[in-house]
Amino acid sequence: MKNRVAALFVAVVASGCMTEPPAESGPGPGSAPAIAVPATRIIEPEAEVVAVPTPLPLPGQLKPVASEHADDTAPEGAGVDPVQRVQAANAVARLEPAADGYVNAIQVFPWTEGALYQVYTAPGQVTDLALAPGEQLVSLSAGDTVRWKVAETASGSGASLRPHVLVKPTASKLVTNLVIATDRRVYHVELQSLDATYMASVSWTYPEEELAFRTAAARSQHQGRAAAADGIRPEALHFGYRILGDLPPWRPVRAFDDGRRVFIQFPPGTAEAPPLFLIGPEGDVALVNYRVRGSYYVVDRLFDVAELRLGTDPQTVVRIERQS
Repeated sequence: MKNRVAALFVAVVASGCMTEPPAESGPGPGSAPAIAVPATRIIEPEAEVVAVPTPLPLPGQLKPVASEHADDTAPEGAGVDPVQRVQAANAVARLEPAADGYVNAIQVFPWTEGALYQVYTAPGQVTDLALAPGEQLVSLSAGDTVRWKVAETASGSGASLRPHVLVKPTASKLVTNLVIATDRRVYHVELQSLDATYMASVSWTYPEEELAFRTAAARSQHQGRAAAADGIRPEALHFGYRILGDLPPWRPVRAFDDGRRVFIQFPPGTAEAPPLFLIGPEGDVALVNYRVRGSYYVVDRLFDVAELRLGTDPQTVVRIERQS
C-alpha cells in the first residue's frame, strides 16, 4: 500500500514540473491578417579609437641600452658609436680628383652642397683654387694656419673679377681642411701635402646654374609667337644668353634678341625695376637706355655683357652674357 502511495506522489510531482508548449499562433477564423514590416538596418556607431600616447625620442633620451654582445665589426654607420657615423659620412662625401675632370693642369670639380673636395699639395708649390667669376669671397678659414700658408687674390677686373685662394704647405705629410664662404655658396676642401706631387689648379662647375640656363633657353623657344606679334621674325631670334649672379625675386627668367634689340623678361608680378648697366671689354660700366614693355626690358641695341644692379650695401647684381 505504501509503495502505491509513494508512486502516486512521484507521478503528481513530476506532472507539476512539466510545461505545455505554447500553441502555434496563426490566423484563425475571425483574426486580422498579418502585415509584413520591412526590416530596418541599425548601424552601430563606430567605436572611437584613442591612440595611446607614445614618448617622442629626443636627443639624449630613450637611447637603446648597449648589448653585451655588440659586434664592433658592424657595417659602417650601423653602430651606435657616433665617431663611426661621422667617419662613414665623411668617407661618402669625399670627392677625389678624376682623370676625366682635368682641363690641362686644372682639376674641375662639380660643385655639390656638402661635398669634401680632396686637394693634394706639395712643399714649395702653390695650388690655386679658382672660384666663379663674379663671386665675392666672404670668409676664409683654415684648420692649421701655422704649417699652411693661405692667401687670397683675384684675376680680371670689374664684373669679370674672379677670386682665387692660394694654398701652400710648409712640409709634406700634413693634413688640414679649408672652408671658403662666398656670397653664393660654401666650399669644403680637405688639403693633403705630398712629397712632390701637387695639383696646380682647381676650379668648379655649377650644374644647377647650367641647368637653369638650359631650361631658360628651352622655354625661350616659346617666345616666337609673342615676338611675331611685335613685328619680329621668329627665325631671327637668338636665345643664347646666360643669366648669372645673385638670385633676387626679380631675377630675369630669360633674355633674347632679334638681331637689333635685346629683350629681357622678368618674372610675373615683379615690382622692383633694377637699372641696367652695360659692361665694356675693359670692365668699364655705362648706363644704357631701355624701355619697359609689360614684363620686359627692351634694349634698342645688342650687347655682350650687361648687369642689373640694385642696392648698395650689399648690392644685388645679376649678370647677363650673350653667347656666340
